Amino acid sequence: MAAPGTNGAIDAIWRIESARLIAGLTRIVGDVSTAEDLAQDALVAALEQWPSTGIPENPGAWLMTTAKRRGIDLLRRRVTLARRQELLARDLQILQQLDQTALAAQVEDVQDDVLRLIFLTCHPILSKDARVALTLRLLGVLSTPEIARAFLLSEATVAQRIVRAKRTLAEARVPFELPGRDELAGRLSSVLEVIYLVFNEGYAATGGEDWARPELCGHALRLGRILAALMAEEPEVHGLLALMELQASRLRARVGPRGEPVLLADQDRTRWDHLLVQRGLSGLERAQSLGGALGSYTLQAAIAACHARAGSVQETDWQRIVALYDGLVSLTGSPVVELNRAVAVTMAFGPQAGLELIEELAEDPALQAYHPLPGVRGDILARLGRMGEAREEFIRAADLCRNARERELLLSRALACNAGV
Repeated sequence: MAAPGTNGAIDAIWRIESARLIAGLTRIVGDVSTAEDLAQDALVAALEQWPSTGIPENPGAWLMTTAKRRGIDLLRRRVTLARRQELLARDLQILQQLDQTALAAQVEDVQDDVLRLIFLTCHPILSKDARVALTLRLLGVLSTPEIARAFLLSEATVAQRIVRAKRTLAEARVPFELPGRDELAGRLSSVLEVIYLVFNEGYAATGGEDWARPELCGHALRLGRILAALMAEEPEVHGLLALMELQASRLRARVGPRGEPVLLADQDRTRWDHLLVQRGLSGLERAQSLGGALGSYTLQAAIAACHARAGSVQETDWQRIVALYDGLVSLTGSPVVELNRAVAVTMAFGPQAGLELIEELAEDPALQAYHPLPGVRGDILARLGRMGEAREEFIRAADLCRNARERELLLSRALACNAGV
């Protein structure tokens, strides 16, 4: 009879160990799809045996040993059926390696394997959507249905992305290795982008009924912390983690009792998570202390730190935020960053100064379907007392917005403008 809570304990162990398990197996068998299958086989074995035998003292080692034994069986069958000399020689070599390590600890540091797996799942050869899905599947320990629910997609769509991603990596013979120094910056940029995409979808959901999905933020924070531990000397890794922790500190205050959005100016800052604030500020100091020019994530973390240190919107150092955005615009050239800078200029130098910048951005093709643009313009026009124009902008923003909660907020702001007309 299963001990009470055994299945829950197995699930917790799996979430902790699966990334290391899949990473170690990928290094051995050279194929992430096969590695995941072997890891899943080990999980099934644990679910069958541990309820009656008890959880072993070292469950991670048990899972690895079980997976390797299944790998040995798989490769022996493949060797028996192999007809091509190249495949036969390769599988015999892998089989020998598995036999030698089946009951022993890995000689190579398992942390290096996890880092290799991160770079593999975030490889630039994959589309952005595929990188996100594969990373969450293999490193975030989310099932395909969980990923589908998180991103409001069908299970079939997510499953197809994951299968295609694995096939692309296999067909391109992408090696399971860390990138060389000459390509590290580009490859790391891809990894950081994936983690921040996951976080942002949790922090401000692009669609659906929820304004925020904290569980996605939690998965991104976990990935960021793993990466920061493995790449302790990379400033932008610490910059990204600091940014996410500072933004995540506001999650409880960003949503009202009925799930409605609460904007920064209206948030109760006593509800901010001050432990996360301190972690974020420490991470920012770490990123800055490592030297070199500040990257985009570190600059964004510095902006978030200005908000975290302020007791209210009025006490915020908006001029410093404008200066930080100046650096970020120079670095990225992003019109979205320029829009955010216009908000900071409005707060630092008045709504007329901000409106002039917004009017310039209104012609940018990249922002034509971007609902925050009319939303910001509506806010600035309202500050200037031009309520009729502001109402039209809020309505336009609502029409472009795909998130139900945010759309309600924008329409309520449009309605409020009627009182001032």
